[in-house]
Amino acid sequence: MVAMLAFTLVLSACSRPTTLQQIKAEGVLHVITRVAPSIYYKGRDGPTGYDYELVQLFAEHLGVELRIRVAEDNTEILSVLAQDFAHIGLAGLSGQKQFQGQMRALATGIEVESVVVYHRDSPKPEALADLAEKTLHIVADSNHEPQLEEARIDVPQLSWQVHPGLDAAGLLARVETGELPYAVVSSNELALNHVFFPDVKEAIPLGPPRELAWLFPAMQDRSLIDAAGQFFGVLAEDGTMEQITERFYGHLDRLNYVGALTFVRHTEKRLPKYESLFRTYADQFAMDWRLLAAIGYQESHWRPRATSPTGVRGLMMLTRSTAKYVGVKNRLSAEQSIRGGAKYLNIVHDQIPDRIEEPDRTWFALASYNVGFGHLEDARILTEQAGRNPDRWLDVKEFLPLLTQKEWYSQTKFGYARGHEPVIYVQNIRRYYDVLVRMTEPAATPDTLLADDSSTPSGNNGEALMAAPEIQAALPEQLTDVPPTL
Repeated sequence: MVAMLAFTLVLSACSRPTTLQQIKAEGVLHVITRVAPSIYYKGRDGPTGYDYELVQLFAEHLGVELRIRVAEDNTEILSVLAQDFAHIGLAGLSGQKQFQGQMRALATGIEVESVVVYHRDSPKPEALADLAEKTLHIVADSNHEPQLEEARIDVPQLSWQVHPGLDAAGLLARVETGELPYAVVSSNELALNHVFFPDVKEAIPLGPPRELAWLFPAMQDRSLIDAAGQFFGVLAEDGTMEQITERFYGHLDRLNYVGALTFVRHTEKRLPKYESLFRTYADQFAMDWRLLAAIGYQESHWRPRATSPTGVRGLMMLTRSTAKYVGVKNRLSAEQSIRGGAKYLNIVHDQIPDRIEEPDRTWFALASYNVGFGHLEDARILTEQAGRNPDRWLDVKEFLPLLTQKEWYSQTKFGYARGHEPVIYVQNIRRYYDVLVRMTEPAATPDTLLADDSSTPSGNNGEALMAAPEIQAALPEQLTDVPPTL
């Protein structure tokens, strides 16, 4: 009887499907994550992020649908995984000792350190002992607290404060203003955000680098994590892993690139090849060709075969969906790209409320071209809620960067955006446009051309600069699915 019962139990265990088999039978891979530029966020061309790109490829490899659940923070992710309510957690964490028995970890190839950052006006700590009388600030459920607890063995006076409502960008913003003199963030999140916080300085790491990991519930068997590990091996061998790493971490200085001298040299060497195209399609869409050329330079430095870290391509750096919408079949064709860029800018400019006067209307259009109309409207709503003018670029550009911080983007319809980028984007284009105007019309100033309809006989200025002809085709989803115009 005992032997028969044991045989029945063994048979039952053998017939129970593995986690991987269950996923394939259901046809869905359930993943929980949080919003962060290093993990997952919605970009101009849809969801993206280092971990998201990897897990999307993994789901395609398995032949199943990827179903994403977005958590408020790591606390929620860890809770969901502990209850086995998701197959994989993307939390931007390394495999820590306290996870043992609760979940398994699979390294993703990104090594990070927990680094102490400080405001440039605060004394720079050279060692952890220098922080004995200070308070370090950290986010909740991070890699940092376990390392601080280990460091406290040697520095008993070490203290820190956990901020459950903030993410890394929120901490960095407070260090930037001087509200918090010292904080600890992950080195990859610092690298992705550092250009936007020039007063934040890196001091010392808490410990050696650790690899970030995907997390799997311990209640699962090993079939899924083993399959993911084998898949990572394939990606590493065929170069895909390296390519994805380059896309998200290899171009972090792009916004700082190109000084005025380089720009002038490129106007002499590169611009003549494409000037007639800029003029032709600027005329077709009733805009100043120098504005269109300035956008092309900001996007690609007038290189028709350029490819960005996020996969957009061509001289005007059109995404695949935008190119399809504006009728561009070959994004690497300079002529098609310039025509498509002009048409798309025309469309987004037409979305800006008519009551907004130039030059602000064009600056808003440029920001929308870069970050998307929905995110721009989110920033304008935040601007109005703060008692500022949502129709003035000078005010709105102060609120766009807040879309990187959870405490702000959680209040908006379209959520997280790399809101610093459109601000820098518009600044750069204005500078390039200024130079082009002064090179072609030395007596003119760009803002005069944008504001005064009578400043040139050509009519490529003022409202005529971006006077969009009627476009009958339905607007793409990213332009129509927006909150009511302010």
